Amino acid sequence: MNQDNLFRTRAKELLEQLSVDEKLHQLTAQMVFDIGDGYEDRRDPLRGSYRNPGHFMHQHGMISSPGEVARRINRDVELSMEAQPHGIPPLEHGESLHGAQWGMASIFPQPIGLASTFDPALVKEAADVIGKETRAVGVRQALAPVVNLARDIRWGRTIETFGEDPKLASDMGAAMCRGFEENGIAATPKHFADNYADGGRDSNYSTHSERELREVYLKPFEACFKEGGAHGVMAAYNSLFNGLPAHANPWLLTKVLREEWGFEGIVVSDYGGVDGTAGAHRIAKDRPEAVAMCLKAGLDVTLANLDYEDIREAWDRGLLTEEDLDRAVLRLLTLKFKLGLFDHPFVDPDAADKLVRCEAHQAIALKAARASLVLLENDGILPLDGAKIKKLGIFGPGADVLPTGRNYSGPYAHLWEAPDVLSPLGWFRAHAEDMEIVTGRDEEIPVLAPDCDAVLYFTTVVEGEGLDRSDLRLPSYRTAASRDEAAVIVDKAELSVEVDQETSILALARANPNTVVVLMNGAPVDVTAWRGEVRAILEAWYPGEGGAEAISDALFGRTNPGGKLPVSWPKSVGQLPLFYGYKPSGRGYGYENNDGRPLYPFGYGRSYTTFTLHTPTLHKTDTGWELSLTVENTGAFDGDEVVQVYLHAEHTKVVRPVKELVAYQRVHVPKGEQVPVTIPVPASVTYYYDADMVFGDHGGDFTLLVGTSAEDVPIELRIR
Repeated sequence: MNQDNLFRTRAKELLEQLSVDEKLHQLTAQMVFDIGDGYEDRRDPLRGSYRNPGHFMHQHGMISSPGEVARRINRDVELSMEAQPHGIPPLEHGESLHGAQWGMASIFPQPIGLASTFDPALVKEAADVIGKETRAVGVRQALAPVVNLARDIRWGRTIETFGEDPKLASDMGAAMCRGFEENGIAATPKHFADNYADGGRDSNYSTHSERELREVYLKPFEACFKEGGAHGVMAAYNSLFNGLPAHANPWLLTKVLREEWGFEGIVVSDYGGVDGTAGAHRIAKDRPEAVAMCLKAGLDVTLANLDYEDIREAWDRGLLTEEDLDRAVLRLLTLKFKLGLFDHPFVDPDAADKLVRCEAHQAIALKAARASLVLLENDGILPLDGAKIKKLGIFGPGADVLPTGRNYSGPYAHLWEAPDVLSPLGWFRAHAEDMEIVTGRDEEIPVLAPDCDAVLYFTTVVEGEGLDRSDLRLPSYRTAASRDEAAVIVDKAELSVEVDQETSILALARANPNTVVVLMNGAPVDVTAWRGEVRAILEAWYPGEGGAEAISDALFGRTNPGGKLPVSWPKSVGQLPLFYGYKPSGRGYGYENNDGRPLYPFGYGRSYTTFTLHTPTLHKTDTGWELSLTVENTGAFDGDEVVQVYLHAEHTKVVRPVKELVAYQRVHVPKGEQVPVTIPVPASVTYYYDADMVFGDHGGDFTLLVGTSAEDVPIELRIR
């Protein structure tokens, strides 16, 4: 008997012993905010899943150590096992978007920055660290990664995504899932499916057809299960093309997910998502009917605080059958056995203290930060010459803030912090050596900036869950996020912007011609008002705990930025939604006042050096093709280039996108050298859905476009 069958057999044997009440409890979860006195009295130990208490332990200026968090979670597990008639351990869950969010664990670039690395192997390294630090304290389900596609960057949650492209998001999502799962963590990609609507409005109804969903938006999820081995998935708040909310959608949760893809893990609700079936969507009369609809559609566990009385009433009213319960409980129990919760329910607090943010983990965080930076503009000022700069000016609201982003960074009521991590300003002050650092308020720029040899401006953006944008300009307004449930999870701390950043950048450029802007943001901003006035723009996203050092290294040439944009960068908000993989227009692509092209295309990123792609050849293999070429570094700096391969289709049975990314490889090339690259291209890239929605090899003429961005693809290779 293989292991999977053994886990299922053990789960079946236990299931047969459970009462109806025990089964109902297994399908519910709980989140208790206050971890102080009386916590154990408020905690219902019979529930099957819990929001890990480590997320709430860092209040009133106190930071709990990993060991303290582990001991608290061990106690949680002990309480449940003692109270359960059959000693069933709970499944403790939490966020792990770009770091284990139970406290001050290692923190990596926001996912939009991880995507900019175009390096799934590096993302796997980061996820391996996150998985280890998630498990170290006893959290065994990660509510990540986010593999929704950001094709309208007004969506506040663009920062959480791997960008606009199905191939890139699939690779990054699968890599992150593997990093979690190999450490005994149930990866839970979200939000299944779509999750935002026209205008970038979060959780609004999906306007995408079944074809659009299958061709684009479902692909990263499928990769997470089939390639990443994910054992969980979180349903989305929105409704889909068939008129049903994702939480109560049998087409999505049963037909596609289980019958077509063979998924055998658990489907969990987004927080309050079951309630929304009766509330926001108004298709269920009340919450008992809502939970019954969701469970029958394929949901398994209700997160996080659905009243137990609601699921009990659904049973008492005959809205649920024992078959409904057994199906969901069996999936959950099988996962608990697979994760080893019954055999090894507790963790070692001392080991957690030694592991979390150890030297090796911090090194990977720095490596990821360096690889995520994207150079957008440079007229030759970068890299800065440290020998010539005696006085460096540093300004802007993002300069003296830890570069983690206020999005799934740190626990409830406490921003992420660590005594050994500095803001960019703090880093420059600590490591400037013979260089004088000049800083001040933005209104002091005209006085302070002229005497500097170079000046840096660090921006900030108000964004995140529930903070969708209709204006892409750098914010110059004061805002305060309400402490709603989303704020609790994301730690959407109150944030205000008290300066007009566009005005400040223009004032800085007038005061000092050697102006460099460092963007700290999670989605593109409108740079057209000041782009032509500054000498360089470095897109840093929010690069995590290694961010300040990575930015300094890039600006002074100790490293060479090699990241590429995972989204198309618009000239203005009026171009949105904007993405490169559109389908042919019957008339044209432009507007009255611009040609419709992005300011910076998908896959774009400059370097301090130059590259040339040589001698491409295409070799047929048993599984597709192998593309071989040589990348030559023709400049004066070592650097990274990303070779990108797009597919262009003609004479197909249905309309296909004008181009779509099918392969890529990031390669490091020392100055003056050539490096051979071989990139596999699977035969399946030419498969598509025909007019009857049958997926397969339906024929056509195909060309591989090879280059260094979606707009720079000079090499064309025909394939059949």
